Amino acid sequence: MDDGYSPPRAVEQTRRLVEQDGVAFIGGSVGTPSLAATEPYLNSHKVPQIFVVSGVDRMHQPKTYPWTVGWPPSYRGEARVFVRHILHDVPDAKIALIYQNDDLGKDELQGVKDLLGDAFDRSVTVASYEVTDPTADSQVASLQAGGAPFLLIAATPKFAAQIIRKAYDTGWKPQIYMSFVASSITGTLVPAGVERAVGVISSAYLKDPNDPAWRDDPDMAAYRAFFGKYMPGSDIGDSFFESGYTIGKAIAATLRQCGDDLSRENIMRQALHLDGVGSEVLLPGIKMSTTPTENDPLHQLQLVRFDGKTWVRFGEMLSSR
Repeated sequence: MDDGYSPPRAVEQTRRLVEQDGVAFIGGSVGTPSLAATEPYLNSHKVPQIFVVSGVDRMHQPKTYPWTVGWPPSYRGEARVFVRHILHDVPDAKIALIYQNDDLGKDELQGVKDLLGDAFDRSVTVASYEVTDPTADSQVASLQAGGAPFLLIAATPKFAAQIIRKAYDTGWKPQIYMSFVASSITGTLVPAGVERAVGVISSAYLKDPNDPAWRDDPDMAAYRAFFGKYMPGSDIGDSFFESGYTIGKAIAATLRQCGDDLSRENIMRQALHLDGVGSEVLLPGIKMSTTPTENDPLHQLQLVRFDGKTWVRFGEMLSSR
């Protein structure tokens, strides 16, 4: 069923799947607004909502929503990773933060507050924008006036591209950290102008199929063969395909662990007991694991820096928990 990325339609279609079709679980759904709209319904009816594509904090709250399991690393955790990296070299750093005024942006904001605590108000200058705003130019100008040497961008691709372009064109050259949500080269950095994005830091947990570093990687060769068979003519560089492929691995592992007991209770139990499930497209060292109290399958991130052509990994693997 297609929810059209519309919360009311997502609720309608979810109810149909549960009440008419009697599905055992909902897996791999995409989009924070639709997921937030269906999460209370699925939890109240004890229908597993597993490996959903949103990193907002509410998808990782097993006490409140015990029948929901997220999938990507949390946005809040990613922000903690960025701030730890900044503070390692500059303990009293001044930071500018621009965020989308929704769950994505608010979670990244909270992650910064987690790390800075009482120092947040004196260390961070904040601006937000609405998804209905035509641009974020005025917010960038406001932050630029503060002159912070670090800029955190918690935005979707369209606005992230605008922010990078505006900061560069006005002569502001902070070290930019940008959420993996907007790390698409074709969707964000090309519209921004790749020359303006050189040096931008983001985080990653998936391999980039277009990165020459994986040219001879046997796992990526297997993924390319799979992709060529089932998605011929599509853009292999689109990370959403990798996400779907890896979520499929998590669902398959869950069902194998279920054995002959495909009750909703056992499906949920097994989804919360993954132990090191891999995928050819996850970065080396990253596996999917869950427990009843830590239901975020992916909680490791690698920092990456854009060199004008591709994202280059650097440093150690970091935990978003």
